[in-house]
Amino acid sequence: MSTVKPELPNLGGVPPTRTTYHHGALREELMSACLRLIESEGIAAVSLRRVAREAGVSPGAPYHHFADRSALLAALSADGFELLATRLIAARRAGSGGVGALSALVQAYVDFARSEPGYFRLMFRPELSEPHKHLAARTAGDAAFDVLTDVVSDCVESGVVARANAQAVLMAVWGLAHGIASLWLDGQLGEEGKLGTAPEQVTAQITRLLESAVTACGHDAEAT
Repeated sequence: MSTVKPELPNLGGVPPTRTTYHHGALREELMSACLRLIESEGIAAVSLRRVAREAGVSPGAPYHHFADRSALLAALSADGFELLATRLIAARRAGSGGVGALSALVQAYVDFARSEPGYFRLMFRPELSEPHKHLAARTAGDAAFDVLTDVVSDCVESGVVARANAQAVLMAVWGLAHGIASLWLDGQLGEEGKLGTAPEQVTAQITRLLESAVTACGHDAEAT
């Protein structure tokens, strides 16, 4: 005579463990759970055990794909940089070339940080993701930075930026984009922030100033 086992209640609010994941789907679910955890509680909350719990899998499941916490964070960082590179490439193509393309990259960079705060907060924390140990993260980061480098090179080739000023322009544009994005995410822009101005408006004003400054720099170089 067969017996039916009663369904046990889920005590303590702990998610039930899933045992039917496809091998590839488990990795993606763990990364999604990690990203959600970063966005809701911050990077400090991330551990392989906690991520497993959030994903609803056994505590040992993450080790099938990630040797340790830094390996998980590196994989997530690589995904973030790949997504950023895609956004920057699209912005470059949509831009009008020259300084217009530089402004488009700044806007795309800031928009990425706003729409993907979990990725953005992790991608620039190499002490956590350890890209020197994880080739994919380092390669993806370099690829995203190369988009900006290529646009500055285009400006040099077209005579908009003097070759001697290329590196300074490169760092100025990156610093500008990252600074705006960080201030925005940290709540320093907008009505509750120090400037009391809509972040979108601030970004637009700054990119116009960028275009004027780069153009003026190019003209000064021609004069000399």
